Amino acid sequence: MNEKRIMVDMSCTLIHHGHIRLLKKASKMGKVIVALTSDDEIFKRKGYWPELDFNYRKEVLEAVVYVSEVVQSKWLIDDDFVELNRIDALVHGDDNSNTITKCEMVLFPRTKEISSSSLRDKSYDIIKSKL
Repeated sequence: MNEKRIMVDMSCTLIHHGHIRLLKKASKMGKVIVALTSDDEIFKRKGYWPELDFNYRKEVLEAVVYVSEVVQSKWLIDDDFVELNRIDALVHGDDNSNTITKCEMVLFPRTKEISSSSLRDKSYDIIKSKL
């Protein structure tokens, strides 16, 4: 029997413990494939370029023990992408906005009080306080 292919879609503009916890949970379900949002998609959606470009974010995620593969993706995952990558389940935090029908959707609660945006804001606040 083949191990299930579990996709976790993320941007990881600033990787943090919430990302790692989600990947760890997903790895208990099968082989984890990260759908990593492209730089252009992040800019279109959020209006800024990620601190690390796609290749560096991919390199970091490939070094995470819970990750088997990293593929480039758009902001939202669709059924064609799920089929192309032979995905059995899509895992996401409970802020999910993907609408898929071709595989199981599994939502986990987000890790409280952490996000890439909150880390970015905290960094800006620290810099401002030093000026």
